[in-house]
Amino acid sequence: MKYLHTMVRVTDLTQSLDFYCNKLGLVETHRKDNEKGRYTLVFLAAPGDAGGDVNDLGGKGPRVELTYNWDPEPYTGGRNFGHLAYEVDDIYAICDWLQKAGVIINRPPRDGRMAFIRSPDNISIELLQKGTAQAPAEPWVSMPNTGVW
Repeated sequence: MKYLHTMVRVTDLTQSLDFYCNKLGLVETHRKDNEKGRYTLVFLAAPGDAGGDVNDLGGKGPRVELTYNWDPEPYTGGRNFGHLAYEVDDIYAICDWLQKAGVIINRPPRDGRMAFIRSPDNISIELLQKGTAQAPAEPWVSMPNTGVW
């Protein structure tokens, strides 16, 4: 068995690609428009997982599949989905960059190890420090949780 991808439904493909690619740093590896089904699938990978044949939806690493249905419909229960998780080289640097880019840090990395953010469609994303946790540091130690994750 081989893990392929996690699918997330999105309501605004442009806004979601801005979040996942321009802010979170994922790269698009494959896209498929299905006119008969009236949807677009966009597959994304973390830069370290992006290798391989882009036509192989599994590639050499896991993918996030953004599913955009052309006919609008409301999605609820983003928290019921659970969360996506990514390992990062510097939890403080990525949280600082995301915050400056307008992303709310729902659960700050007070412990130097873990943080949570949410996508425009309320999908929780966990960021985990690669290796051992960093020493607790401000402003993160004093920052309260915001919303839910």
